[in-house]
Amino acid sequence: MKKSLSTPGLMALGTSGPKLGNSHHRKVTLGFKDSHKGVVDFARKTACSEDVASLAETIRRDPSWRLQATDRPMTPTAVEDCMPKNMVQPRNAPAWLKHDKQVLRFYGFYQETVTERPDENSRFRYLVITYHMEDGTLMIGEPRVENSGISQGQFLKRMRVPREDQQGFLGPDDFRCGQPIEIFAKVIHITGVDRFTRWFYEENGIDVGEDEPVMQDQWQKSYRFMKTAEKGGLPLSRSAVDAKTLTKYMVGQPAQPKATQFLLNDRKVLCFKAYWDDPTPYGARLYFTIHFFLADNSVEINEAHARNSGRDCYPVFYKRGPLYKSNSLTAYPGMLKPDPIAYEPNDFVVGEDLTVYRRKIVLYDCDEFTRNFYLDYNGADQWKGKISVQQPPVRHVKLPPPPHNGIGSEEDSLINCEMIRPVAPKKDLVKMMTLSGEVLRFEALMTNGEPEDSNRKFVISFYPADGEVMVCEIQERNNGHMAGKFAEKKLIKNPDTGKYFKIQDFYVGQTVTVASQPLTITRADEHCLQYLEEHCEIYPLADTREIAKRIAPLASHPEMTDSRGISPDRLKKLASEAHCDLIDHEVITLLRKFCVSPDGDALIDGAAVLQMC
Repeated sequence: MKKSLSTPGLMALGTSGPKLGNSHHRKVTLGFKDSHKGVVDFARKTACSEDVASLAETIRRDPSWRLQATDRPMTPTAVEDCMPKNMVQPRNAPAWLKHDKQVLRFYGFYQETVTERPDENSRFRYLVITYHMEDGTLMIGEPRVENSGISQGQFLKRMRVPREDQQGFLGPDDFRCGQPIEIFAKVIHITGVDRFTRWFYEENGIDVGEDEPVMQDQWQKSYRFMKTAEKGGLPLSRSAVDAKTLTKYMVGQPAQPKATQFLLNDRKVLCFKAYWDDPTPYGARLYFTIHFFLADNSVEINEAHARNSGRDCYPVFYKRGPLYKSNSLTAYPGMLKPDPIAYEPNDFVVGEDLTVYRRKIVLYDCDEFTRNFYLDYNGADQWKGKISVQQPPVRHVKLPPPPHNGIGSEEDSLINCEMIRPVAPKKDLVKMMTLSGEVLRFEALMTNGEPEDSNRKFVISFYPADGEVMVCEIQERNNGHMAGKFAEKKLIKNPDTGKYFKIQDFYVGQTVTVASQPLTITRADEHCLQYLEEHCEIYPLADTREIAKRIAPLASHPEMTDSRGISPDRLKKLASEAHCDLIDHEVITLLRKFCVSPDGDALIDGAAVLQMC
């Protein structure tokens, strides 16, 4: 049976039930009641377990039992928990805390116009730019100079300065040494930074640039010169030096240094060889002879003209006198200017250059007296820097003739390219008169790999009189090919060398290409072999002495000294093993000269061959 809400025991848990009726006003406070005993009585009256009843009794006796029975979470104690909250730094520190009291310092200047002043028309104002990294503000100050007459000090109050393009504010990325920066329409040139600022940029991998020297205006230069003159720091004028020298000479002191130099070095001259590359249009290299007179430190430069150079025969390039390193003209006569610096013996070094009226003259050699003088004077060997001026031989560039178009002979086409009025190409009349009618014939087989062409035989005819070649095919029965001319008589090019065929290109065992077909020479007729042996000076394959020298390494082999002879095939094999290969034509030459046939076989007398070595 359900308990009603008005049960006194149930309402004793800490709240009161709703009151029935029309009174719905809002209570100001809640009503609480110590009803632990009621709870225990209610738990006993109702059918509750013993655990619930003992728990209710514990709550009634010790109200703080819940706090003691509950396990508190054990959290580790951090260092931040032991510090006051106003001293704890956040993990990601803001800029105002990370860069507190850190500034970047830049040094610069800007140019200010000065009017109505005879001694200056502008001056440089030096500034110190301080960038505060904690809030990105900028402050500019001008160092105070005592008695400067200029209001100096704070140039710009601390504030955030916008960029020239109004895209944000100025930051560390906008400052570089040697670059100008515009601040409120004032262009300031940055010249340097302090040590901390340079370290800060290097740590961030940014090149801030090198420091520049401090600029000085015209007033500062004149003021420094005036103060130096007041303290006697300027050298004496030329007239004062001459007056002092004259006074010393009049009172009987030693002679002047120039007179001493003249007496000690009279007729002593240093001689150098030099050249100048004229850079003007149509200019060329000009060679000079430089004379340095040790008596008075004067210089004379003469041109070394070559034969048929096309230049006037006036050798003087620079008249004898002191040679100055820089030459300038004065604005008006009597204008004061510093004495120019003249060249001295130390300035002449072989391998280096001199400047003579803006001309770069290079020294490339000197004579023996000059070398000995410098060895005694400063221990320098002038010949170490000698420059070779020998020009390479002139190489005339000639265009190659155009390729032959196939019309006529190549000689006729070449003559038409070389001459306006072409003539017939000249022929060797001596060869035509002495070798007319001479024909050297070789027998060959076609070796193109086709079975139907394997038994085709050809005769290659070479004409020594004019070097022409003709190839004819020999009629073979039932070979399917007609006999006759395979290549007509003409000059034929060897595709392997790109030149016309010569007699040296034909020998037994060689494969030549005619009309795009490979022909392997198998033998030569008797007249051809005799002709080649008679002219062995132009055909070394028919020279028995040269062949014998090639197979000299086989002298120790026992088969070469056999009285019965050695077979041609065995001789080729032994020569191949000794790395002195023999070709078939050479073997044929030895066989024709040193043939023995004891048993009817054609053998070569090896002992007789070795005697020819």
